[in-house]
Amino acid sequence: MRYKVRHITEYKYQEPVSACHNRLCLTPLNLPQHQRISAEIKILPVPDEMNYRTDFYGNSLLFFSSYKEHDHLEITSLSEVIIDGGTNADLAVVSGVLSKEVKQTLLQNPEENQDEIEFVLPSQYIPDSEVIKNFASDCFFDETTLWHSCQALMQKIYRSIEFKPGFTTINTPVETVVKAKKGVCQDFAHLMIACLRNMGIPARYVSGYIETMPPPGKEKLVGSDASHAWVSVYFPDIGWVEFDPTNCLLPSDKHITVAIGRDYHDVAPIKGIVFSSGKQTLDVKVDVERVLS
Repeated sequence: MRYKVRHITEYKYQEPVSACHNRLCLTPLNLPQHQRISAEIKILPVPDEMNYRTDFYGNSLLFFSSYKEHDHLEITSLSEVIIDGGTNADLAVVSGVLSKEVKQTLLQNPEENQDEIEFVLPSQYIPDSEVIKNFASDCFFDETTLWHSCQALMQKIYRSIEFKPGFTTINTPVETVVKAKKGVCQDFAHLMIACLRNMGIPARYVSGYIETMPPPGKEKLVGSDASHAWVSVYFPDIGWVEFDPTNCLLPSDKHITVAIGRDYHDVAPIKGIVFSSGKQTLDVKVDVERVLS
């Protein structure tokens, strides 16, 4: 499947900004079965400094700084990708590895598995928590395969948590999401990752986009799409396998991957500081367009 993505972010400032420094994480990754055809980022006003870098996890970042006074900032990311399907999902279905064996495997060969062990540890938004362990406990049994545990956990989160935009912020603890039973895709992903890590299983946060379709008989509105988040789980005998707890499905050719990290903190689309006073407004528009061959 081939897609074009347009992601526009616009800030308007009540008072002029004298300087700003920002980091962007908006460029889709090149991965097996996920080919980036093109990518471009346009910024207005044009920055005084721009530097592209690749971070520790292989994500493409753009750092920029502006020193001229401005009262608005517009960032437009344009990209095109081809996706051939999900990664390792067909192998995971028939995998016989047990959930309880994952932690043992990692500890037996820590040097060989040091890249995966990082994704078992707590991070900014992923705590070591008894609340989370209790929530996840009925999805993990001694003789349950990792595949079935992940499926059970994804389904439990999907059934238990209501998708409720505006109820949480990125700083809402996952324990609060469990108790309130409400959240958005970031919360669904953080909760599943937290459950897995608290069970000793490596799990990563994946950010990107998903193709959405309008209701029957309705036209798709321009800018109506949004960023999305899902989860990648490590299977010792296979590699990384993705799960989307927000939609209770396995990502395939409709999920466009931008970045991978420990949690949202590593892959936030835009982070930075501005030197100004007064308030600011933010407007984000995303379009994911399927390119018909």
